[in-house]
Amino acid sequence: MSAPVVLRVAAAPAFPALVLRPWCMEDVAALVEVSRDPVLRRWVNSAVDDDADGARWVRAQQRGWAAGERFGFAVLETQPASVRGQLVGNVVLKEVAPGRPAAEVGYWTAAHARGRAVASRALEALTDWAFGTFEADGLERLELLHQVDNLASCRVAQKCRYDFDTVLPAAPPSFPRDGHLHVRRAGA
Repeated sequence: MSAPVVLRVAAAPAFPALVLRPWCMEDVAALVEVSRDPVLRRWVNSAVDDDADGARWVRAQQRGWAAGERFGFAVLETQPASVRGQLVGNVVLKEVAPGRPAAEVGYWTAAHARGRAVASRALEALTDWAFGTFEADGLERLELLHQVDNLASCRVAQKCRYDFDTVLPAAPPSFPRDGHLHVRRAGA
């Protein structure tokens, strides 16, 4: 991908517009701040405790983009025609490869933005982009995994038409509890 990808989600009556764009070093301070939330820390695999951790995390996102296999987007609430705004979440498409029929999606929402449909609106935008961009390369389905006790994530999956597929056994340390696998197929 040569040009940076920026996805826009229109404002809804009760919710501001969203911009999804690749992570950049200017996001580190906001990332560190939102990462202090104990609820978020419960669900993510890598802790971001300080600016050094944040910079490493952002560089990892940038390497994923450069390799064409992991596409992490900072989700911002913003004003029209802007790509700057308040960090409210993250969505990611990962394990992408030509000829591979499945890829995985993931997301998180900052504490101050929960209850504003950030995850579901951002996931819909990511899903549309993923199928529009990679279906010709063989992408047939997107998989969404969450731990069984993450009820909010389950609601987001259902709202975005990711059908429940199966219960997955725990795989510590990165997936310490049993999980749900949800699937959305191209054209669904």
